[in-house]
Amino acid sequence: QLVLLEELKEIEASDFPIGKLIMIISKNHDSYWNHKLEEYEIKASQLHLLFEINNENEINQDKIANRCNLNKGAVARNIQKLESEGLILREVDENNRRQNKISLTNKGKKIVNKSLKALNNWEKEVSNNNSIDIKVLKYNLKEIAIKSIEMNKNYESEE
Repeated sequence: QLVLLEELKEIEASDFPIGKLIMIISKNHDSYWNHKLEEYEIKASQLHLLFEINNENEINQDKIANRCNLNKGAVARNIQKLESEGLILREVDENNRRQNKISLTNKGKKIVNKSLKALNNWEKEVSNNNSIDIKVLKYNLKEIAIKSIEMNKNYESEE
């Protein structure tokens, strides 16, 4: 990791593919979160699910899978882990008995709230205490994310 850091500092930013930079950020972001979340016995990938559940109470597993870009099996395993840790409640949707409605417990809400504060601190730190305009960065990354999804949809429709 240290060698990568020193090499990264020496290479011109324009020489990196965007995807490589995003991958490095993502990998290190997840590593940071996995360390921060050890006390709760959950992983960064599970925190992403908690964020989605927090954003839409009583969300179903299919929506979580789509929004987190995970397959249904991975979501089911993560949901089971979060439920066993007492962070979420899962109940059968009375309107569609094949679906579960997922919501946060009070314990889950506390973890989400603490994590959102830590996320803001992480963003401040990586943006050099706002020397990088994080709003502009998020806007640009969102546009790249949208375009990359649209490009992949074109390939999916060809199959």
